[in-house]
Amino acid sequence: MFKTRKDLVFVILCGIFITNAVVAELIGGKLIEIGPFEFGSSQIGPFVMSIGIIPWPIVFLTTDLINEYFGKQGVQKLSFITSGLIVYAFILLFVAISVPAAKGISPVSDEAFTAVFGQSMWIIVGSIAAFLLSQLIDVTIFNFVKSKTGGSKIWLRSTGSTVISQLIDSFVVLGIAFYLPGKIDFDTFISSALTGYTFKLSLAVLLTPVIYLGHYLISNYLKNDPARLS
Repeated sequence: MFKTRKDLVFVILCGIFITNAVVAELIGGKLIEIGPFEFGSSQIGPFVMSIGIIPWPIVFLTTDLINEYFGKQGVQKLSFITSGLIVYAFILLFVAISVPAAKGISPVSDEAFTAVFGQSMWIIVGSIAAFLLSQLIDVTIFNFVKSKTGGSKIWLRSTGSTVISQLIDSFVVLGIAFYLPGKIDFDTFISSALTGYTFKLSLAVLLTPVIYLGHYLISNYLKNDPARLS
């Protein structure tokens, strides 16, 4: 089915990437509270962030692995394809919302379905814009650091690209989806963006060993593959 081991690795990484990206967009309209946290006699929080943040560290981790083995063009093409699939998913949701539920039979009412999946155009635009922008920034920084460090310091190019790209992602998506339409005020916008950014960055740092594990497993799997990339 697959001509080379490299093809299989690419398909698996693409599947993980696309699944997490689409799911993150679909659940991103739900805001949750984190905290409050106790520090001695003081208390900070609670902080508000989107539940859609949870899958994004996996997206960025997969981005780095694809970038590592398939280059900048591989990530860019996959990012545009995924954006198209996200749009397609939202189109299907709008179609599903427009079809009335069977009254007295459907366990999910039209109101409940729309409340969960009927995200506004602002959220869709913000999500896709933030996704594309952060991905293009991530791949650019990743390759710049790699060009300076060669094959060493995987943690530096992975974390370095994530620090900037996730900062952009956090502010762009909340700014377009929630602040500009007036759904949240400026203080909540800044607080939510910083909370989301801190959460994603913390997870990305904690997942750094997974980058090394993925690199090790893929390199060993491709060791005898004549089509592997150096």
